[in-house]
Formats: sequence, structure tokens, C-alpha cells
Amino acid sequence: MDVYEKRKEVRRKLRKLEGLPTLPPIVQKLNVMIEDETVSINQIAEVIEKDQVITSKVLRLANSAFYGFPKKVSTVQNALMLLGINVVKILITTSSIFEILHKEDVGLWEHSIGVAACTRIIAEKIELKEPQEIATAGLLHDLGRVIERVAFKEDYEKIAKMVEAGEDHIEAEKKVLGIDHAEMGAYLMRQWNLPDRLIESVDAHHELKRAKKFKREAAAIHLADVIIHARGYGETILKKVPPLDEKVFKILKFDIWEVKEILKVLEPRLYELKFFTEELIRESEST
Repeated sequence: MDVYEKRKEVRRKLRKLEGLPTLPPIVQKLNVMIEDETVSINQIAEVIEKDQVITSKVLRLANSAFYGFPKKVSTVQNALMLLGINVVKILITTSSIFEILHKEDVGLWEHSIGVAACTRIIAEKIELKEPQEIATAGLLHDLGRVIERVAFKEDYEKIAKMVEAGEDHIEAEKKVLGIDHAEMGAYLMRQWNLPDRLIESVDAHHELKRAKKFKREAAAIHLADVIIHARGYGETILKKVPPLDEKVFKILKFDIWEVKEILKVLEPRLYELKFFTEELIRESEST
């Protein structure tokens, strides 16, 4: 099968969500409610709270260090008000994917939540609107890698071997699958009707020129990804720090020395996230 045919096969699988965990039934109901302006936050919270498993996942993620709220988020309504309806919807939509991830690939899970925490700090620093939404895009930035691992296992192993042999990871993905993980993640997010702001920033987090409308968001995730790789928090198939696009500082309007300030705020959050991950792993081992 040539690369063009492979790309078509990948997109077909993503369209049908083949080999991927099914979305919770609640997602469809939430989509309808979110679009309806007459529906209140209270009503949305009531629907979510009927599902205890999803409620506990939303509250746990809302209280994790990558959002960094100073007070405990104790109710779904509270989470909706602090995080926004979009973010809560995304957490519900992706909860089954991330459950697989922290059970099967702790390194990639830790990397993803580290990037989420760092993205939030950068978003606040440059005063981006709704930094918690961009933190969630940071959490999803390697969604394509999760898809590769879950739905294209043999291809994922082939890509990992190529990267280990020194091949650029984006080029390796394009050669094997005809598509890279950033585009793959964005494609699936579009299938899930997630906001364009998140889709574009995930799609462009390795190649900033792909961003048209949300350059600053993409640049925030790009820088966070490089920082977390350099810090050595978590693990991906990359054996070295990905290249930093120097345009990132021009887009974000700050210089490289300000990265020190980001690291100062980031370090305690990463420490907290370590406990969060360990707790999840203990729970998944006992179930």
C-alpha cells in the first residue's frame, strides 16, 4: 500500500472511529444541550452528575495541577463555571482515551499533562483568553500519538524504530502513515466537534505555519512541548528535545529569558502532577 492509500485508510478509520474507544452516550446529549441557549449550567451539571464515573473523572481533572486552581473544585457546576462548558465537554469526550493512556503508556500520559500545565502558565503569562481551554489543548496535543498506539499498533512500532535510528519523528509518521500525529489528532477532534481554537493549535504545534487564526495558542503549546521535553518530564518516542521554532518568541512577544520564570512556576505543579499520576496508576491496578 502506498503512502497516499495509507493516508486514505487512516482518515477512513478516524471517520468511523475504528479501533478507538467509543464515546460515552452522554456526549451526544451534551452537544445538543450546549447548542441550546435556553439550557442553563445547572441543567447541564444535573445531566453529568447522573453518571458517577464521568463526574469523578471531571472533578479529578478539574482539581489536578495542570489547571492550578487554588481552591478545591467540589461540584460539577463549580467545574463548569471555572473551566467553562467547552473544557468539561472535552474532558468527558476524551476521558476514555486518557484512561487507556495512563494504564498503558505512563510516560506519554505524564508528558501530556506536563505540557497541559506548562501551556496554562504560558497562556496566563501572555494573557490569552480562557487559559484553561488552551491548557486542555495542551493535554490533547499528542492525541494523534495515542491514536497511533491504540489503532495502528504495528505502524506505531515501525515509527518508533525509525525515530530510534535517527529519523525525524514527523517525517517517519508521514512515510509510514501518510499523516503526522498532529494532523491526526486535529482530524479526530474535528470529528468530535471540538472548538476550532483547540483543533488548529493542536494541528500546528510542531509546524507553526499551519496556524492561521490561532497562532498564539499554537505557539504556546509548541513552547510548552519543547520545555517539557527539555525538562525530561514524562516520555515519548522522541529520544531528543524537538527543535524550537524561533518564531515562537516573536508570536508570544517575550524573550527566551522569560522561560526561567515559567520554569519557576512550573516546577511545583509538575511535582503535584507526579502524585496525581501515581494515584491514577494505583487505582487502575486495583480495578
